[in-house]
Amino acid sequence: MKIDDVDRKIISELLKDGRSSYVDLGKAIGYTIMGAKRRVQKMLSSGLIRVSADINVDKLGLHAALILLEFESREALNRCLEKFKDCPRIVNMFTLFAGYNLAALVIAEDKDTLESESMEKCSLRCSEGVRRTEFYPIGTIFFSPYLKVRMNLVTKDKKITPCRVKCDTCERYKADKCVGCPATIYYKGPL
Repeated sequence: MKIDDVDRKIISELLKDGRSSYVDLGKAIGYTIMGAKRRVQKMLSSGLIRVSADINVDKLGLHAALILLEFESREALNRCLEKFKDCPRIVNMFTLFAGYNLAALVIAEDKDTLESESMEKCSLRCSEGVRRTEFYPIGTIFFSPYLKVRMNLVTKDKKITPCRVKCDTCERYKADKCVGCPATIYYKGPL
């Protein structure tokens, strides 16, 4: 799909405020309300854009980290993706064309929980087939503190995490060094 200057302007306006009215969008692009609506609907129906809520991680006091992983095979990478597909702490995962072949952007409620994410059984780094990893806690997030935190996975209703770990048997959880998985009944965090 190709986009033109009008589409770019609409997208820019929606990035500033995803709740912009068709009246405001029409004014910004010099179109009628219906003209603006048709343009937005076309981009939505084609899958070019999606309007959704992002979370200001600074306001919630969340900590982010970037994890780089190198897997021994594509099969091991695929197993990891499947294992962690419903993890509420993972904001996004990306394949890489470098020495590391997978990157993950993750969040945690505090530094202790972030440390647990770096080394416990529920950690991406402990996945089968991982050759080497790097774990980079993120300091300041520039340009936008908003991330697509997958709040739909914060269910607080499971006994076992989506990655098949039991929080109540984890030593760090028992020692209050981790708030637990937001998908489980054991979760003690603010999400």
